Amino acid sequence: MIKFSTNLKKSKQPRKQRAYRYSAPLHIRQKFSGAHLSKELREKYGKRSVTLRSGDKVKILKGQFKGKTSSVERIDLKKSKAYITGIGLTKKDGSKVQYPVTISNVMITELKLDDKKRKKQLENKNEQKTPKKN
Repeated sequence: MIKFSTNLKKSKQPRKQRAYRYSAPLHIRQKFSGAHLSKELREKYGKRSVTLRSGDKVKILKGQFKGKTSSVERIDLKKSKAYITGIGLTKKDGSKVQYPVTISNVMITELKLDDKKRKKQLENKNEQKTPKKN
């Protein structure tokens, strides 16, 4: 694996951009775990996407579970996958296993706003929309 370097971020070369993503530490991978907001939430908060967290209600947009809506159980930052309640496969032996969904393939329909910091962050975005001074 290539050693992590912030210089890779500036590159125009796709192979170096990929290397940046794959070798990034978890605190930077957290920033890659953004998911689109539904139209109602987008209008309410004035943002297009928000970092996905466990407890958020999401709608799956792609794959075999397309159209299903449920809450996020956990997030795997190393693999950029979300595990969603009720979304799973049945193995041959009859046991159930959770199915990982790529974070970019979900849309947030309801936010979990227990965290005061997250709530404040979303509300500050609306207040910051002021015209630029010349």
